[in-house]
Amino acid sequence: MTTLSHEIELHAAFHDLDPMNIVWHGNYVKYLEIARCALLAKFDYDYPQMLESGWAWPIIDVHMKYIAPIEYGRPIRIRVTIVEWENRLKMDYLISDAQTGKRLHKASTIQVAVDINTKLMSWVCPSILWEKLGINTPAEQR
Repeated sequence: MTTLSHEIELHAAFHDLDPMNIVWHGNYVKYLEIARCALLAKFDYDYPQMLESGWAWPIIDVHMKYIAPIEYGRPIRIRVTIVEWENRLKMDYLISDAQTGKRLHKASTIQVAVDINTKLMSWVCPSILWEKLGINTPAEQR
């Protein structure tokens, strides 16, 4: 099976800081988005390809745990892993200090498939997701 994870490295930018000179908590969501797009692009199923396939994938849930602050200029590593794909697309994230490996932040996001034309949510992920991830659908696994 294909590895359903990806890592990126970023540096905390000055414009992401709060008055205490650490990354403002709301910018962590932006970092998760950058990592998520890199992972989806790896499977040729980033947002433009999702739209082309007829599906929107809104995020319906975000869980975050702040462990330690991210400081200006500090290189960070973000690892994102797809952990569910049958009925929803769930991804887990780990942000760590790229130099020391120290854990800084843990998070997860959940996305659901919504038909672009009908605006109805699908209770199962469409087969295009399974195809792009290189995973057999349940019917093919039998």
